[in-house]
Amino acid sequence: MAKFLAFGEIMLRLSPPGRELLMQTPTLDVWVAGAEANVVTQLARLGHDVGFASRVPDNDLGRAAVATLRGHGVDVGQIQLGGERMGLYFVTSGAGMRATEVIYDRAWSSFAEAPADAWDWDAILAGVDRLHLSGITPALGPVPAQSAIAAAEAAAARGIAVSFDGNWRGKLWARWDGDPRAILTQIVRHADLMFGNHRDIALLLGRDDFAGEGEDRRRLAAEAAFDAFPALQMIASTARHVEHVDLNRLSARIDTRDGHAQTEEVVLAGIVDRIGGGDAFAAGVLHGLRSGEDAAGAARIGLAVAALKHSLPGDAALFRQADIDAFLEGGLDVRR
Repeated sequence: MAKFLAFGEIMLRLSPPGRELLMQTPTLDVWVAGAEANVVTQLARLGHDVGFASRVPDNDLGRAAVATLRGHGVDVGQIQLGGERMGLYFVTSGAGMRATEVIYDRAWSSFAEAPADAWDWDAILAGVDRLHLSGITPALGPVPAQSAIAAAEAAAARGIAVSFDGNWRGKLWARWDGDPRAILTQIVRHADLMFGNHRDIALLLGRDDFAGEGEDRRRLAAEAAFDAFPALQMIASTARHVEHVDLNRLSARIDTRDGHAQTEEVVLAGIVDRIGGGDAFAAGVLHGLRSGEDAAGAARIGLAVAALKHSLPGDAALFRQADIDAFLEGGLDVRR
């Protein structure tokens, strides 16, 4: 059975209950979190063979995070124990016209402090046929950036497909004097599948002519990316229109070298939690492609999982195939 593997930081997310402000009351809900961990969690729930390579401290927090992934069916054999602290982040959920806010507390985390030579890529990539990376890991600092580049290079050298999710995090890049374009380009050049929109491509290519919205801009950016990165075969993205925090409209698109597939918009009303929606989309697209869907089918499945994630608190989507099928069939009535 083919195996996915993701490499990145696993964290804990802390949020005040409901729609409260941070520390409004002395209570915080805690979830295991992290972009790459979210992707493999959802893929495992859909029955895929998945693993995760990371590093957490050898304490109750780290062990609880590992146990949570293991409980969802993720192979945790390549998660190292070491370092001093768990990466954290705080999410204050928005409401109405008040936007959601994020505070990071992940500097000097166990993963971020892991030396680049801590990763045995021969062992980590054994039996793997797709490696999933995101732009968050290189944003953590120069050593994680070096590790992410090494991961992409190691996979490419072994003929392993690489998927990359841009996941731009300006607050993290601002903490150090890295060059996002130069660093991310070294990863994307090995990817056959990229999750990102025209703004991500503009950053990668150092261009400013993809401004604005619309399908023409997205196709122009996709064609430029295909020209710049010969290994790249597919670009998956979403377009979101925010009416207010509880009402968004979302569509999905996949561009290939030969054309594109575009979904209709879905209306997301009564949003519970949109954090992790992009990771859910990535997992849905990967699931669709692994299940034999074409670009149009994978885009629909990616949109379905992303939309469903908005109904669920916490970071990771936790859905089964039956949930995706029901969404695609339009079944919103009680299932008895």
